Amino acid sequence: MRIVALCGLVILFDGYDLTIYGAAVPSMIAEFGISPAAAGLIGSSALVGMMLGAMAFGALADRVGRRMPIIACVVLYTVFTGAVFLATSPWEVGIYRFLAGLGLGGVMPNAVALVTEYAPARLRSTLVSVMFSGYMVGGIAAALIGVVFIPAYGWRSLYLVGALPLLVVPLLIRYLPEAPAFLVRRGRTDELGRTLRALDPGLPPDGELTVRGPDRETAAASPVASLFRDGNGVNTAMLWIAFFMVLLMIYGLLTWLPQLMIEAGYPLGSSLSFLMTLFLAGIVITWVGGYLSDRYGTRLVLVVSYLVAAAFVGALGFLGDSNLLWVYAAVALGGGATFAAQIFANAYAAQFYPGHARSAGIGWALGVGRIGAIIGPLLGGVLLTAGVPLYANFLAFAIPGVIAAGALLLIRNRTATSAPAPAVRP
Repeated sequence: MRIVALCGLVILFDGYDLTIYGAAVPSMIAEFGISPAAAGLIGSSALVGMMLGAMAFGALADRVGRRMPIIACVVLYTVFTGAVFLATSPWEVGIYRFLAGLGLGGVMPNAVALVTEYAPARLRSTLVSVMFSGYMVGGIAAALIGVVFIPAYGWRSLYLVGALPLLVVPLLIRYLPEAPAFLVRRGRTDELGRTLRALDPGLPPDGELTVRGPDRETAAASPVASLFRDGNGVNTAMLWIAFFMVLLMIYGLLTWLPQLMIEAGYPLGSSLSFLMTLFLAGIVITWVGGYLSDRYGTRLVLVVSYLVAAAFVGALGFLGDSNLLWVYAAVALGGGATFAAQIFANAYAAQFYPGHARSAGIGWALGVGRIGAIIGPLLGGVLLTAGVPLYANFLAFAIPGVIAAGALLLIRNRTATSAPAPAVRP
């Protein structure tokens, strides 16, 4: 639970950063006198950084351990998020957002992998889901802080608050353990033994404790190359498609849901409350879905989540002047299931790949997914500019859910975990 709490706190600030840019954009445009297109380009700089950070730090952690990359990434995104407070030009903001994005992208795959490795097998998806709910709590916190801070202290104050994770770094240094497989490979079994006895005080002392880990050949293989070994190339490609599609849905909805609801005839206040409903429903669906994943399998729950998200996001385009309760229900189930599906996808990827390639597997899937995150807002903007019917906008964000479900169903039985017999080290 300590690991879940620490990683959840780190992920919370990822969700916070995701939301504050949208809240700060109107004031930033007014201060710097830039166009919405330029503001969009600056916003995408963080997404590019997150894509590269997920790929680089994910692969790096499988070689040097997860603990130090997590701490380094927290310092990186904290320092450069806070640096936006001092920016004197929009392009400085873009540079700082890119550098912060490297850290934000690098944290996520390693936090997921670490929780997966220490969680009891029967609660693995549940605990990953609980940790990831911090992401949505961060989004809610950013919306509430923005309402209070922007009128009183200006848009830069949101980024100063974003520097607070520096206070968490001493806790990470003191209490965050290293990945068990990495400790075995480096022969640090005494350190692993202390961590394991904190989980189970009844374990025997070091001299009598036997631990198992990957053999030298498997551990030495390139983490990225191993994603395509043992016949897993198609499986990895399908997983990447699923990540791409669901992140396209998430970032498209986050960017355009308020505007689309205004186009449907709802006032701005109601449109923003739809976004809050999406975050709250996402937390509930994530916790319930995590429990069901541990009982019935992550892939089944993930496929159902994709289809539920697609059905209700698509339905939003046809509700028109329906009872407001039905509209809120569709936003909650469609948007909430979309967020939850991405969280379940991270949990699935963490269990899909073996320990020596786990962070690389999650990181590269998230990196490819970030391309979808960049395309999602662009797609919504093109459709709104073209003046297509309202239902077409919602269908454009619903169809990717069906494609993601199809990609998951095409994944064959895993072979990546079929490693040679593990070495035994007393």
